[in-house]
Amino acid sequence: MNIKCVTRSRPGRLIAAVVLAVAVAFPLGVTGAASAATTLTVAQALAAQDGRTATVTGYVIGQPTATTTVLTSGFTADTAIAIADQAGETGTARMLYVQVTAAWRSTFGLLTNPSLRGRQVTATGTLTAYFSHGGLKSPTAMSLGGGTTPSPTPTPTPGPTGTAGPDAYYASAAGKTGPALRTALHGIIRVQTKLSYDQVWDALKDTDQDPANPANVVLLYSGRSQSKTSNGGGANDWNREHVWAKSHGDFGTATGPGTDVHHLRPEDVSVNSSRGNKDFDSGGGTVAEAPGCYTDADSFEPRDAVKGDVARMILYMAIRYEGDDGWPDLEPNDSVSNGSAPRLGRLSKLLAWNDQDPPDAFEKRRNQRIHERWQGNRNPFVDHPEWARSIWG
Repeated sequence: MNIKCVTRSRPGRLIAAVVLAVAVAFPLGVTGAASAATTLTVAQALAAQDGRTATVTGYVIGQPTATTTVLTSGFTADTAIAIADQAGETGTARMLYVQVTAAWRSTFGLLTNPSLRGRQVTATGTLTAYFSHGGLKSPTAMSLGGGTTPSPTPTPTPGPTGTAGPDAYYASAAGKTGPALRTALHGIIRVQTKLSYDQVWDALKDTDQDPANPANVVLLYSGRSQSKTSNGGGANDWNREHVWAKSHGDFGTATGPGTDVHHLRPEDVSVNSSRGNKDFDSGGGTVAEAPGCYTDADSFEPRDAVKGDVARMILYMAIRYEGDDGWPDLEPNDSVSNGSAPRLGRLSKLLAWNDQDPPDAFEKRRNQRIHERWQGNRNPFVDHPEWARSIWG
């Protein structure tokens, strides 16, 4: 900045010129105390990591745990959030790591408020490295949305999810039926966080927790409440049952349909083996350790209390996996001889079970937890069972 020609001016003009020069040299109000008056983008904040005070707005991506690691599910603490200029950002280099101090954790910590992910927040604090990464530390104000709230007392986050609720989540499907509804729902629910097969263990311990005993999970077919820690491969352990049998489409347990928690449930190892990869239908002999379940050579019938759950999981898989993202096009049909084809039956029975056994509190909570804490998407047939008949008749 060249101020040589100004030094001969009168005092009043000198002050005005210096102020003008500073404004030109440091645009957008990001110097010293003036920086908090203008809201910066995340990109601007990342370019200004020099200890100045600033106000920054961005979308919550997840919880930073290392320089290049940001959790988007299975959050472990309330101490930090990563924000970005785009809600769908995946590059950590374009994220700002925001420290969440004790005063703000009840509202802005992701362990306590997993539904915060995807929402816009504004924070005022010191622009300096955090986790050896561009950051904002020691916040003096945090608020939802693009406006700042200078009060040091945060208010609770409204609503159970990152949107206004299921109605907003399905806004693009409103008023549609048949194929148009199917297309709209696929576009909505295919946007999800994908889990590893190891992460599924932790997810199921949360999504299928026994309401009467938080140390246990409820097994799908058996109905038994069992310790969360007794998971594994032993005869009386519980393992991960693929309700849409993974051999029907041969997708295995790789990240994708093989790890989608919307159709994975805890089940006794031996009962899981009895079901195997059979299609669903009525009839057969009783299943040991699973009262109310029946099986024969080519089909499996779940107990009455979860018949609708099974149906809605199968229908979810058919809508989510349409063959446009590298995975098989899954579809229910009316056969029980599907082999390794990406088909699973019996559709007429599944539709009847959906009508017979509507979603209960356990299933609705499960759907909500998957949306909030694990995958960010919902099973539309839990929220709207009537859509099954609209699509499949």
